[in-house]
Amino acid sequence: MRVRFAKRGRVRFLSHRDVARTFERALRRAEVPMAYSAGFSPHPRISWVGAAPTAAASEAEYVEFALATAVDPGWLRASLDAALPGGLDVVDAVVAGGGGLAERIDASRWRVRLPTVAEPALSAAVTALLGREEVEVERATKDGRRRFDVRSAVVSAVGRAENDTCAILELVARHTTPAVRPDDVLTALDVVAGLRPSAPPEPTRLEQGRLLDDGTLADPLAPDRNDAGRPVGCSSA
Repeated sequence: MRVRFAKRGRVRFLSHRDVARTFERALRRAEVPMAYSAGFSPHPRISWVGAAPTAAASEAEYVEFALATAVDPGWLRASLDAALPGGLDVVDAVVAGGGGLAERIDASRWRVRLPTVAEPALSAAVTALLGREEVEVERATKDGRRRFDVRSAVVSAVGRAENDTCAILELVARHTTPAVRPDDVLTALDVVAGLRPSAPPEPTRLEQGRLLDDGTLADPLAPDRNDAGRPVGCSSA
């Protein structure tokens, strides 16, 4: 099964590990017939893809897990959603098609709210960033501090005004190693234009999916399709 869920409100401050543990408990409470790994210490077969960083909200998080017996996706969505705490909301559930979920996701679309930043300053900084071929930033990782290029991950970026004292950064970024996060892009805007918000940014992931030629993202939960464009398993009638 493939599940899309949202991470809203105060729940955005949960780490990925906390979210994973919460899901495992919810699956047990909902009595979902999970399939388990073999060996001396069996564990539920759950695969996570592209988890949002701590403090980032999201409307498009994904998890895939194996079941011991088939269940109705609608029942799974409702039962799992009821077993999860408020703020972790199951949006959709489908039976997995061919391949893995990770093969369907290579980019994200973000909306980053920037209180205290005016739109002209943000738009000027975005223009400066997009005009560079490379912009390196430094960040602490589990392997120590690491420098990496942010610009190559940025597919598109636009600054818009919410009001006179709050701007919105709309961003599409490829998934890279290490992952380029919204705060890395903001660091890059500081590097190229000295843009430094005086209030914490408020990032929300709106979409994840396979990046298409027109810059949009394909839905990871959409059915596999054949060469004629029909969902696999549909008749030609």
